[in-house]
Amino acid sequence: MEIKHLKPSLSFFLLLIACLYACEQDKGAVDITKADYTDAEYEVIARTLNIPQQRANYFVTLPTHMARAGIPGPLVSSAKATLGQVLFYDTKLSANNTVSCASCHKQSLGFSDDVALSKGFNGNLTKRNSLALASVPNFDVSYKGGNNVGSLVRPAAFFWDERAKSIPEQSMMTLQDAIEMGVDLDELSKRLENIAYYNILFTKAFGTGKVTPNRVTDALEHFINGFISTDTPFDEGLNKHADPMVDFANFTAQENRGKALFNTSCANCHSADFTSVVQSVANNGLDIDYQDNGVGALTNHDRDQGQFKVPFLRNIALTGPYMHDGRFETLEDVLDHYSEGIQEHPNLDKRLRKDGVFDGEALRLNYSAEEKAALLAFLHTLTDYDFIQEEKFSDPFK
Repeated sequence: MEIKHLKPSLSFFLLLIACLYACEQDKGAVDITKADYTDAEYEVIARTLNIPQQRANYFVTLPTHMARAGIPGPLVSSAKATLGQVLFYDTKLSANNTVSCASCHKQSLGFSDDVALSKGFNGNLTKRNSLALASVPNFDVSYKGGNNVGSLVRPAAFFWDERAKSIPEQSMMTLQDAIEMGVDLDELSKRLENIAYYNILFTKAFGTGKVTPNRVTDALEHFINGFISTDTPFDEGLNKHADPMVDFANFTAQENRGKALFNTSCANCHSADFTSVVQSVANNGLDIDYQDNGVGALTNHDRDQGQFKVPFLRNIALTGPYMHDGRFETLEDVLDHYSEGIQEHPNLDKRLRKDGVFDGEALRLNYSAEEKAALLAFLHTLTDYDFIQEEKFSDPFK
């Protein structure tokens, strides 16, 4: 019997395409995404928290200019960072359930506070202004050396007197501080272990629901290391031009003038790329006699009196008031200080003295009104507006 090979008709192909399309449509109607929590687990979580069943991705992608410099991004566990997000916003981390980490570090303000001194768990004021957590492109990159590996510059550390050397150490100190959060760490561990959604979150992050102080600070570190604040006009310009000293095509003439002024007068302490550490601590001539001696209060060395952390400046337009005591309400006030107000303290940094020598007179930069306006315009190019609205960094509590 002869078998004939039939030539498929055009109508056959059209029918086949229609069937395949229908199948794809049916497949698309079915949610095939793998959930990170079972329905039962998510039911427990969703009673209290607004976090997705498929957890947010905290993977860090550094901008082109940092990758080009050979700076590696941090490895962040999304399970730990999700737990850290909840812990960061939870008032149960304070002695009397009144304040959280976010009470003094607000996302809309670049994770800073808008008062000179913040309120602790008993209503007492902190000793110093709350440093902005989003003042860096990424904590791990900036605080562990970034492209300063092997440099003679001392790595950046935490607090205005840089007494903590890591995020976990800084977190431990804050949690136990008699003014800030005042919590007993063993009591905190017991408190959190009795909460059903924490049992689930700790299990996902660490394999068991056991709560320990080290696990708490580890989760906080992963959450904070998930911060990536580089979606700014400045980063756009540096990605394209590589050299922070040249004019950026995406800047206005005023912004480029401000950048040039910054690079001439300010970058030798604060850095030109807003990533690397140039100077970790300095006396910037706020006073002749300091009520708070900063690093000197820790070391008792005369040379350290009045020295404070040189802060990173990303999102600086959002993070006032400024300085360790919040004395300057606005950036205009800060520029006025450097323009006309630097004081002749014995430890005044030589970069703020004439001719850059230790025995030189205090500088008077004497900025004109136009120069101050240009500097302000440039500093506003450091703001990452998407970051301060990103949901995975926001308050997850209902």
